[in-house]
This record gives sequence, structure tokens and C-alpha cells, in this order.
Amino acid sequence: MASEAKVTWIGPGLRLVGEASSGPAIVLDHVLPGEEGRETGPRPMELLLLGLAGCTAMDVVSILQKKRQPFTGLEVRVTAERAEEHPKVYTQIHLEFVVKGEGVDPRAVERSIDLSQTKYCSASAMLGKTAEITTSYRVVEG
Repeated sequence: MASEAKVTWIGPGLRLVGEASSGPAIVLDHVLPGEEGRETGPRPMELLLLGLAGCTAMDVVSILQKKRQPFTGLEVRVTAERAEEHPKVYTQIHLEFVVKGEGVDPRAVERSIDLSQTKYCSASAMLGKTAEITTSYRVVEG
């Protein structure tokens, strides 16, 4: 299965616009020293984390729906550490899943996360080659 994407420099600084064959464009940015606070989009490495969180979130939502769990919300929070030396790859990534809903079975949440991480999420499989990926979850009533 082939995928296509492109980025185009639009300036100022390091601002790019990215386009993929599947949908709308996204702005990527990395401000130069002295321009802090003027970001218009995530940095490319942050986009990798968003891709990981999105990939596993879609898996977990799909699995929880198939398990007929009464959840009303899902949030995946990501924290990560990078190597000190170039190319400064991610070395540790933690995914915290916050599932909202009344009567959600924590075992179903745990199993859904496990299936995503070990079987379905290609972003986890790729990033797991350089980073230790850990997970935790909370079920919040409401």
C-alpha cells in the first residue's frame, strides 16, 4: 500500500505546509530563536507524536465500540524524551489514555490498548524500534 505526501516551504522562517493524499493541508512550524510564541503549527517531531496518539486512539475507539463499551470520550496524552545527540530520536514515549464514561469496564480498556500496541498500531510498531513505549490508563466516570 503506497502513501504520498509533500511539504512545501512557505516561510517565514521554517514554516511549511504539508499535504497528504488523504485530506486537508497542515502547517508545520519551528520558530527561530527570538521568535518564540509565533508558532503556527506543530514541529515535525511533535507531529510524529500526534500521529502515534491518533493511530492508537483510533484503534482503541474502534475496539471499545466493538466491545460495546459505554464510553463518551477518549484522550491520549503523550510525553516523550529525545536523545541528547543528533539525530535526537525519541528514546522514551509514554501514552496515557483517559477514557470517559459510565460503566466502562477497565479490563476492556486495558485489552483495547494492548491490542493496539501489540497488533494494530503501525506508528507504535515503527517508533518502538527506537523508543521504549509505555502506557497507562484511567477510566473517569462521567
